[in-house]
Amino acid sequence: MASSNLVVKKREDLSNSATKQMRINGSIPGVFYYKNTPSVPIYVKDTVLNPFVYTSEVRVINLKIEGADKPYKCILKDIQFDPVSDKPIHFDLLGISEDEKIKVEVPVQLVGTPAGVKEGGVVQHSLHELEIECLPGDIPARIEVNIESLMIGDGIRVNQIETKNFVILNSPDSTIVSVVPPAAEEVAALPAEGEEGAAAEPVEPEVIAKGKKEEEPEEEEQKEEKKEKK
Repeated sequence: MASSNLVVKKREDLSNSATKQMRINGSIPGVFYYKNTPSVPIYVKDTVLNPFVYTSEVRVINLKIEGADKPYKCILKDIQFDPVSDKPIHFDLLGISEDEKIKVEVPVQLVGTPAGVKEGGVVQHSLHELEIECLPGDIPARIEVNIESLMIGDGIRVNQIETKNFVILNSPDSTIVSVVPPAAEEVAALPAEGEEGAAAEPVEPEVIAKGKKEEEPEEEEQKEEKKEKK
């Protein structure tokens, strides 16, 4: 896999105000940590860190902390983004050892155009990253998935991926990508005038008159009979 050099500085002032001012000045605070050793607060210019953040590959980083006795090998384990500006605001570097397996997320890259797309199908990419476990030297930069043969209704699951020197930790039955039918039209065409099922003519609403109800003829006759008896 690819490797790159990164030079950072150690943070001395860990106060919130210093961290805020650091971000204003265009630097990003971070932490380097490795098991059984104290973590080291660090920082670096955003322009220097960006190539490690905005990439589709996993890279082993050759880390140099200014003032430290030796360099370290590590990976970018985590990155936090501002919810408004979407800019990086904090990063974590995890130290690695060549003879110890680690867990890392590797991006999935789809290769080719599915045959089902020509028939109107739509590619549904469900898993963009896969978590794997392996030795640092065996970390793939990406996991390529060929989707050219997929027809509508076909998909590729985790257990169909060929692995080499690494183990995928995701559920074997999880779907990585599939080709689904196009969405059905929600609005159906109205039937033509005169055809069966055509829309009926609008019915005027019944008007309920207010006031005294008009008396029926039978009721009037009954009243006349009562008057004659009296």
